Amino acid sequence: MTGQSTRDELRHQLLLRLRQVRAAGIDWLPQAPELEFATGSQAAPSEDASLAGALEIVDSPAEDGASLPEREQALTVLAAEVAKCTRCAELCSTRTQTVFADGRAGVELCFVGEAPGGDEDAQGLPFVGAAGQLLNKIIAASGFQRGDVYICNIIKCRPPGNRTPLASEAGNCREFLDRQLELVRPKYIVALGGCAASNLLNTTLSIGKLRGRFHDYKGIQVMVTYHPAFLLPHRSPEKKREVWDDMKWLLGKMGRAIPTKG
Repeated sequence: MTGQSTRDELRHQLLLRLRQVRAAGIDWLPQAPELEFATGSQAAPSEDASLAGALEIVDSPAEDGASLPEREQALTVLAAEVAKCTRCAELCSTRTQTVFADGRAGVELCFVGEAPGGDEDAQGLPFVGAAGQLLNKIIAASGFQRGDVYICNIIKCRPPGNRTPLASEAGNCREFLDRQLELVRPKYIVALGGCAASNLLNTTLSIGKLRGRFHDYKGIQVMVTYHPAFLLPHRSPEKKREVWDDMKWLLGKMGRAIPTKG
């Protein structure tokens, strides 16, 4: 193993350990004496170092070369950190539990929704209610199994009454979403609905203007379509055809065969 490989591996392990410590609720670490072999332009602080600062130093470069098992472990640590989050007072006081994701790192396709609903809050998994059952059908019609994709939401807690997430709530959860997607590394993202699209892409454009073309999220291609909840019988079931057209377009972009929809 080369010197650079050794340093990268140490960075990977340190990043995972720091996140485990932060997930345990520890915000500060004592500053140890600087090691003689340590190099770099950043001077060591004279007082105790904040864990946030340590993560900032170690974070992104390590994950770029992380192996799949390391990324899976980092997702587990991140989920534990999310479960302890109290950034949104109303959400953390009314939730049953956080809803992190369903899926694994390394998949090609990720679906990003808006927020957990009542069924999701009860079960701890995204898209398990009526909208989730419809999403499962969309996934299956596209030639995937649910386990072949990654599913998450913009925020990880159910808003009371299933209201639309506030901008402040989406902002508080943005760090978690970004880190989540960095670890999963999908090649394509489907943003489900206007709320998911506007928050993920930082845009004020309507879903009508966002559909029909690919967008960029940190080098990942994003397609915008309607949220499955919008397609339910009491809302706009006639839009199912448009969602299927969107999915066929995505499959063509991915180079996958387009199944014959029954």
